[in-house]
Amino acid sequence: MTLAPRPTTGGLTFRDATATDVDVLVRLIESAYRGDSSRAGWTTEADILQGQRTDAQGVVDVIESPDSRLLTVERDGTVVACCQLEHRGDHAYFGMFAVSPALQGAGLGKVIIAEAERTAREAWGVREMHMTVISVREDLIAWYERRGYRRTGKMTPFPYGDERFGIPQRDDLRFELLVKPLG
Repeated sequence: MTLAPRPTTGGLTFRDATATDVDVLVRLIESAYRGDSSRAGWTTEADILQGQRTDAQGVVDVIESPDSRLLTVERDGTVVACCQLEHRGDHAYFGMFAVSPALQGAGLGKVIIAEAERTAREAWGVREMHMTVISVREDLIAWYERRGYRRTGKMTPFPYGDERFGIPQRDDLRFELLVKPLG
């Protein structure tokens, strides 16, 4: 099921990413998490990870996967955010969430995550959304908890040595599973 462009309140339009979006999406994701540009927003990982957050092939893989979609969010024709949804049986996985650093902190993330949850529920009939967050990102985890996600305490190791995920600046990175019922 492909998502036709769907306008929402606030002048946002949600649609599925296409191959022509790859370069713009890579730049967006990198700007939201890595390097000095990410410090303009609050979701930066620049102090705990250097190097890349994703690359063109990683974005293409999400776009082309039959069980995945990369929601692209536009305002006035400009891509301002994105997030990955992946169908995993009885739940959906939420990832690759990026909002332009200049727009962070203005409520855009709340609107996007709500639309992602609605989309996953309607497209796949799932009853839960899962995500993983680097466990030391307490401010980000708290933001998700305010959106109804709960910490599970289930941890998976960070892929140290695989620079496709960045270059860790500390040795205590792990991913924690967060879960939200989708009613």
